[in-house]
Amino acid sequence: MYGYHEHKDELRKRLRRVEGQVRGVQGMVERDEYCIDILTQIAAAESALKKVAVGLLEDHLRHCVAEAKGEEALEAKVTEASAAIERLLRA
Repeated sequence: MYGYHEHKDELRKRLRRVEGQVRGVQGMVERDEYCIDILTQIAAAESALKKVAVGLLEDHLRHCVAEAKGEEALEAKVTEASAAIERLLRA
């Protein structure tokens, strides 16, 4: 089982909220709303997704990395986490 398992309900709730935000942005476009207002909502959705990502990363560190068996497995998990952090920073 993965580290986020204990927080799965909270994670789903956050993702549903993000989904609602994205649908809201789609509605704004359909209604021809002001560009800056749409961009503001996009930034809010991106921020919410990043919070989900950081939470998942924290769970990964606390569970998968902390429970890695042996030096080689630990090194692989740390490398994996570092790559995920790099992807988040590029986004």
